Amino acid sequence: MLKLTIGNKNYSSWSMRPWVLLRQAGIPFEEVLVRFDSFDAGSQFKQTLARLNPVGKVPVLTDGELVIWDTLAIAEYLAEQFPEERLWPADKAARARARSVCAEMHSGFSALRSHCPQNIEASLPEVGTLIWRDQPAVRADVERLVAMWSELLQAHGGPLLFGHFSIADAYFAPVCMRLKTYGLPVPPAIAAYVERVAALPGVAAWIADAKAEADFRAFEEPYRLKR
Repeated sequence: MLKLTIGNKNYSSWSMRPWVLLRQAGIPFEEVLVRFDSFDAGSQFKQTLARLNPVGKVPVLTDGELVIWDTLAIAEYLAEQFPEERLWPADKAARARARSVCAEMHSGFSALRSHCPQNIEASLPEVGTLIWRDQPAVRADVERLVAMWSELLQAHGGPLLFGHFSIADAYFAPVCMRLKTYGLPVPPAIAAYVERVAALPGVAAWIADAKAEADFRAFEEPYRLKR
């Protein structure tokens, strides 16, 4: 059976992507959660992950002797192993576009990721208001997301980015969580997409687990002193 090693569900946005992809697609897997303690080289987290992959980060997918530790590589591997699940769009042009927007997420939106770290359990709209006021790069990232999602939803008729659930929706699920946590302003059609993603069974299961963790990690909480 596939094994997916992840970090704390409340905080680990990169872990969320392949977990949601597997769960939503109904692909059986074993979950191994390695709790964040710190990211110092000598931490238990880093020592545990260093035994699995050379970069010492989550997520990690293990399939027998094969170990895959990049989120996009994991998604590509799952799409190849389970073609019947149609994890990428069937149409060649749509598939290329889906890969493009996932790659853009993979390497971009650094302001949104930096200023609005994933924290599913928290509700921080007041913080979000200040971030929106003071961080033009965050506003630019959200503007790009709105333009991208609006175009895709219109082109493919919704309800998700490429019609049915795909890797792209799994990839942007953590972004939807950030928009919700920090109450960042988006148009109604985009807010509706965010709610549809949050309601997907795979995403809803991750959210429920994240809220149940009750594991406050101070280094992941720049805006709170306690949970």
